[in-house]
Amino acid sequence: MSLRAIFKGWVGELQGTLAKKMFLDAHTYVDVNNVTIPVANGTTQIDHVIVSRYGVFVVETKNMDGWIFGNEKSSQWTQSIYGKKYKFQNPLHQNYRHTKALSEFLGVDHSKLHSVVMFWGECEFKTQLPPNVMTSGYTSYIKSFSTVLFSDQEVQEIAAALKDGMLPKSWATRREHVSSLKERFSSSSTCPKCGSPLVLRTAKSGGNAGSQFFGCTSFPRCRYVAKLEPHP
Repeated sequence: MSLRAIFKGWVGELQGTLAKKMFLDAHTYVDVNNVTIPVANGTTQIDHVIVSRYGVFVVETKNMDGWIFGNEKSSQWTQSIYGKKYKFQNPLHQNYRHTKALSEFLGVDHSKLHSVVMFWGECEFKTQLPPNVMTSGYTSYIKSFSTVLFSDQEVQEIAAALKDGMLPKSWATRREHVSSLKERFSSSSTCPKCGSPLVLRTAKSGGNAGSQFFGCTSFPRCRYVAKLEPHP
């Protein structure tokens, strides 16, 4: 990951932090930023976690410019800027892994976690995306949830468990997480998105018919695929 990408990511996280401080009542919403937690196959890093009576909001931030194309099911989305196109991981899939990991880490039912994806920067969606993916209205979306899922005591217990159990905010933790990502995405046995086993499959139709690839056993809920690299 380049220094520029790290800086842009940090700016996006900072914008999210400031928005929460300005527009979310601290007595109702307990926010924890830059959360790294251990998982079965390494670590996972979450930009923002907001604990409230209305659920645990798991927020993935993206600081991007240009046009954004994507849909819920595709493994990658596209950024178009200055006449060039760049692929990036579907943030909904990315955040699904975060919500699953956090659910297990906290011992909280997954249905009580809400995934939120917020794009900062000068970007515009060119395809229709679900309401939990946005370029504005971040805190308003969170405040639109009104069904009480936790008592005030449970909110405090969940927030305390998260703060006590998360890894320290340090360069050592970041290096460990980057190393974990590299190892996870090079695995041919475990899905890097949801942690389910990968299996070898053969494409049955299309231009790649007959070719083999690794697919997630949680398909169709998880649609991660990886190319089968030829032996040297």
